[in-house]
Amino acid sequence: MTSLPLPELLTLLAALVAAGLAGGLVAGLFGVGGGTVIVPALFYAFEVLGVGGEGNLHTAIGTSLLTIVATSWRSLKAHREHGAVDEVVLKTWTPWVGFGGLVGAAVAGFTSMEGLAIVYGVCLAAIGLQLGLMPERFTLRSDLPTGWGRRVVGTGIGGLSAMMGIGGGSFGGLTMTLCGRPIHQAVATASGFGVAIGAAAMAGFMVFGWGADGRPPFSIGYVNVPAALIMGVLTTAVAPWGAKLAHSLDRRVLRKAFAVYLVATALSVVVKAL
Repeated sequence: MTSLPLPELLTLLAALVAAGLAGGLVAGLFGVGGGTVIVPALFYAFEVLGVGGEGNLHTAIGTSLLTIVATSWRSLKAHREHGAVDEVVLKTWTPWVGFGGLVGAAVAGFTSMEGLAIVYGVCLAAIGLQLGLMPERFTLRSDLPTGWGRRVVGTGIGGLSAMMGIGGGSFGGLTMTLCGRPIHQAVATASGFGVAIGAAAMAGFMVFGWGADGRPPFSIGYVNVPAALIMGVLTTAVAPWGAKLAHSLDRRVLRKAFAVYLVATALSVVVKAL
């Protein structure tokens, strides 16, 4: 990145700072993972400034996963202070969610940028529609699955999250609310899934992206170190603010506004990649 002209370097740094602040706030407030902000911001910054190439979306996702480890840890700690975390769910689901994160990273490593963009766009749009249209108290069953149900669903949560570069809050939180858990408990507990997803999937993106062409400078596999450091510090610092706001605000209007953003972002990423 140091080879970029100064104006473009400053533009990239400004984009990283803005995305880091927004990503941390979103991770704590909505429990949907800062990657919903970080991945599109990184992807567009790399593309507009002509940094990298075919591996830009993979690198944006891999970099986001590294920041999610720190962000999720801080967010989980803040939610624990409010006593909202179900520790039993966190302990029993985390191994399968982490395993799914590694599987998702492996699949992403062998998927083209166009294919990955479609997966990212479809899943992001689905998250947006769920936030904007589904009533918070809507449920499908009275409690979370156990046994093989937990293994399959947990692996799916980790796999899809890894391929999108987001924490476990989006799919994990949705699963918990659909299974009758209160929204605040779902957001708080699922934030802890992000630690396992981020660590496992980030390691996978490093390995499967090792030596790949079309990556931005200073990348280890599909993880860009400078971008991860900048965003990691900012998202980690801001995530607790979002968690506190989540326990003090009426989030209905915010949910709908954020849902519109997610659907629009999903469409734009797919169009840009294709």
